[in-house]
Amino acid sequence: MDQPVNGPLVNGNSHSHTPFDDIPNGLHEPTIEELERELPAVHDGQIPLGDLVSRTVQAIYAELTELAETMPSMSDPQRKRVLADWVVKTKKQVVKLYAVVKWARDAGVVQKAMNVTAFLMDQNRQFEDAIHGLTYAKESLDPARLRNHDLLTSLDVLTTGSYRRLPTGIKKSVVPPTPLTDKEVSKALSDMEDVIRYRLRMNEIIPCEMANYRIADGRVHFVVPKLFEASMCLKGAQKDEGWFFVDIEFLFTVGGDPTGMQDFPRHPTGVLRRHIADEADNRLAFYLPPPPNQIPLPESETPPRPQLPEGVVDAPLVRLFNFLQMMSMSYQLEILWYQAERLRSLGWADYLAVDMSNDRKTLTISYWIRKQLQHIPGRPPPPRTKLPPLGGTLTISIIPSQPSPPQSRLSATSLASVALPGGHAPHRKPKDRVLMELQERAKLAGKGRPSDEVEGMKFDVKWEPQRGALGVVINPEDVKLTKAELAIQSDDLDIEALLKKVISRHTKAILNVFQLQLQRGSYRNAFGAPGEVTLVTDEGSLALRAHLCADEVVVITIEPRTGRLSLRDTGDLAAAGRGPKFTIISDRINENPVLLPDALVRLRFNTILDLAEQKANYLGLQSFRGRNFRREEMAKLGPAARATLYIQLSNFPSHYLVLVITDEDFRYALISVKVHADTMYAEMTMEDIGWLDVQRIHGQGVVVKPRPGMETVEVGTGQKRKRGLFDEGKRGMEHEPPSSSFRLETQVLRELYAYCCARVAYTKVEQQLKSRGIPYQHFNPSVGSLPELAHIHSSLARSIPALCVQSSDILSGAPAAEAAMPNIRVIPLNWWSDQKAQVVTCVKLKYVQQPVGKRAGGAVIRPSKRIIYDAKEAVVTFLSEDVDKCVDEFLEEWARVSKMVVIAREVAQMATEKRWKDVRLLSFDLQTVEFAYVGDYTVSITCTDQLSPTGGTYELSFSRATEESAMDTREESQDINQILAEYNPHEDVEPFIRHILRQGKLSQSLHKLVALLRDTLPIVAELEYIRVSAGRAGESIDTFAKTAGWFRILFGDLRHALDFRLLSGNRVFILDASNSLFQPEDRPTAAPTRDNSVVLQPIPNFRSIVQAACKDVVAQHIGRKIAPVDIGIMCDPSTVRAVTRALYERVRRCLKETGSISYGSVVA
Repeated sequence: MDQPVNGPLVNGNSHSHTPFDDIPNGLHEPTIEELERELPAVHDGQIPLGDLVSRTVQAIYAELTELAETMPSMSDPQRKRVLADWVVKTKKQVVKLYAVVKWARDAGVVQKAMNVTAFLMDQNRQFEDAIHGLTYAKESLDPARLRNHDLLTSLDVLTTGSYRRLPTGIKKSVVPPTPLTDKEVSKALSDMEDVIRYRLRMNEIIPCEMANYRIADGRVHFVVPKLFEASMCLKGAQKDEGWFFVDIEFLFTVGGDPTGMQDFPRHPTGVLRRHIADEADNRLAFYLPPPPNQIPLPESETPPRPQLPEGVVDAPLVRLFNFLQMMSMSYQLEILWYQAERLRSLGWADYLAVDMSNDRKTLTISYWIRKQLQHIPGRPPPPRTKLPPLGGTLTISIIPSQPSPPQSRLSATSLASVALPGGHAPHRKPKDRVLMELQERAKLAGKGRPSDEVEGMKFDVKWEPQRGALGVVINPEDVKLTKAELAIQSDDLDIEALLKKVISRHTKAILNVFQLQLQRGSYRNAFGAPGEVTLVTDEGSLALRAHLCADEVVVITIEPRTGRLSLRDTGDLAAAGRGPKFTIISDRINENPVLLPDALVRLRFNTILDLAEQKANYLGLQSFRGRNFRREEMAKLGPAARATLYIQLSNFPSHYLVLVITDEDFRYALISVKVHADTMYAEMTMEDIGWLDVQRIHGQGVVVKPRPGMETVEVGTGQKRKRGLFDEGKRGMEHEPPSSSFRLETQVLRELYAYCCARVAYTKVEQQLKSRGIPYQHFNPSVGSLPELAHIHSSLARSIPALCVQSSDILSGAPAAEAAMPNIRVIPLNWWSDQKAQVVTCVKLKYVQQPVGKRAGGAVIRPSKRIIYDAKEAVVTFLSEDVDKCVDEFLEEWARVSKMVVIAREVAQMATEKRWKDVRLLSFDLQTVEFAYVGDYTVSITCTDQLSPTGGTYELSFSRATEESAMDTREESQDINQILAEYNPHEDVEPFIRHILRQGKLSQSLHKLVALLRDTLPIVAELEYIRVSAGRAGESIDTFAKTAGWFRILFGDLRHALDFRLLSGNRVFILDASNSLFQPEDRPTAAPTRDNSVVLQPIPNFRSIVQAACKDVVAQHIGRKIAPVDIGIMCDPSTVRAVTRALYERVRRCLKETGSISYGSVVA
């Protein structure tokens, strides 16, 4: 195959056969599709539409699935709200997706445009690369041109064979010098040391502060303790050769936090070392001419060197010492300033001010910076006492060690220091001054004076506490610190330690003032005891420890950083809940620190109240810190009262146990109050106040020592009383040392509360007795002998005396007062518990009346809730649940019980005294007496309202003593005798005979009642028989009692009736009810008319009926004591049955014949 002319490749393309070879003239017009395939494909920032649609649909499905799982647990409104939100959000997403799909229709056009843009950008880049290549070729070919030929050098080389015109600089830079050997180096250094030694000993003025030096390594090392160690060397061995600075090390140590101290190295490096070296060289060569090889600065005129005056000898080492001394001290001062600024960045910024003077020689630090309080509208104004804006100032200055001496006292050797500005003679020891003068005389040899004198400098530290800081004026002696304590220690540079030392002394002085105010000021009553207020070390800092009460202690500290007072609790009640309280108190104190003693006193009383209130709550007692008392009422508690805690007695709401807090200890009072409901705030007044003696109440375990001379006051009377039965405490306790103040034990508070309840209960009982003029005495109760006191659980119960009254006094005018023994005991109960207080009154009867009946099962019975009867001892115990009415309730119960006892006794004696053999006592339980007065006819007597003005009421209940039958109890199915045997007809007479027992003496009235019941029993029994019989026969007959001895049979026509009258002499008179027992016999009988149809009418032929009935009774020999009269029949009770039946049958037949009575159906 033939090769092309230009080779097989042209522009990197092979000349193989291509489709263009077939095109005429070698031209080919590409199609649009071919051109598009040549374009680069750009997909930057584009994603497939299918991926976007897929992700959107999957997200919607996932959210819908989650809603299907979570929505069933939601409420209906919540489900609707969540579903609506989801629909709105999903709709937005779908709308956005729809818009993207619309835009995707033009994706092909956009893609083609992006491809064309990429193609054009690539073509543009190729053009720029070609331009850069051409530019680089032009720039790189220019330096490649050869210089002109050096003909002179060529001739030298041709003629001489070497270079003759080569520059010396090239020789030195190219041709290395011959190095010195070790021996030559050592010899040179040794020679230089000899020269230095000679110069120092013979010519140079060396300050005595730099007398400690050593020569080694060809240089001299000067060591100034606590300042620096510098090394120097001579420029040459000639006499006029000067010194040059080599190295320096500052001899100090940075203490405290080492953070950031790398900026203050002891060995200066870099720019700092170069600055020190340049300045030191300038000081050393101050009077020396400039070196000959020194190149002057362009376009500047070099100032002339200063010349030594005549008679003045150059002293370069003195100038160097002065410079390095000031440099070292300034360096240390800068370190202290940096430490102070670092403290500000670590939280001291708002309370610490740091200021450096313009000459950088004075550092001023102000601590305890206070912001001035601005008055904010709507808030209380700031305190009038203006406090200083800072607590104190600490000033550190670099000053001359001593002032310049007067001109007249200057020696010849020290005149130069006066001539120089700022010259100050150093503070030296006498030996050093003599050595310095001898050195100057020996080295100067009368040539004059040295050019410079040593300037002695030192650190001066001044501490100035601000007067009135934290509102107190401290003693100047308390804030004095020695120079050694305030000195800057170069081996331990620590501004924080120095500042804390100053603040600690200031804190101690302020706390000493507060301690003196508390112990010797107006608060000495509260904090004047030894050990109440002491200075202690708390967590490494001073603090004031104040004992509040018991084990409660508060620690007052001054925060070193802020200067703020802080109170912290360390007692038993220290808890997170009390932290905010102390924070509030601390904030108020810091606004005006003068109020610290007042705040401590208030805190003390509040803590005491908290402890007492805590114990009261632990016991379940209702306590109050204040009540609506006026100021004059509060004055009744005494001028020493500082705070009070009122504990309300649950059983006696108008009485309070008051814990009065004084400066020394608790005082305890029992008060009774009266609420004035007519006032705006329901104000209270103290009616009675009684002071309690804890020693006598608590016994030997004395917890609180009473104040000397304190007397016990009787509650309720407000008068002093002598030691008596209530004062059972040990005597001689007054001289025992008191225990810790305000140490209130729970047991003591429990006993005080119980004692107050007991005292109030006794007082109420005593007031009731006094209001009735009943004298009383105290006695110690015998608990074991009283069953009602067997459940007492109070330790004070056996020491609380009971009351004893005479029966003749308390039962004067009461019924059956003679039944009680002389002494009656009154003992309040339940004052030690939460139950309602009760009062027990014990009465011993003169005779023993054994109870009978169902309740008489043992020696001790309890017929009612309020009565207990010991039949063996004949003691009746009355229990009253209302202390305020216990006497009235006792008298009422006694009236009832005593009457029952009298009734029971009289009934028991009737069988023998009255010869009523069938009268017998069935039941007796102090509340009710039941007895049989005839056969099985019984009556039960109870009494109520015995203290009423009418004398009380007796209730009589009549019954039969027969046993109940299991047969049918319906009247129509029973035999008439069985019906009569189950009912006592005296039941209908009870309203008319209950008043008999109130007539006269009870024993006589009872006999009268029994006699009446026995005499009227035949009448009421026969009338009951007639009523039942008539009812069975279907006749309308009614029987009832008119009075206690007057009974009536009313026939069905309601116009005719028979009366039964019980007369004196055990006689019964049966008469026509239309006739009066007391009407005259000659009064004509009125004929019945319509007008008098409502009154009873005479029974027809009643006289003949009476005569016939008497004949029948006499004929039957039933009775002989029968006397007929014109209006009725007189008989004795034994013949009442026969006479009544004979007379009743004849009257019934007579009325039936006349049509007055008609039969009717039997009514069930």
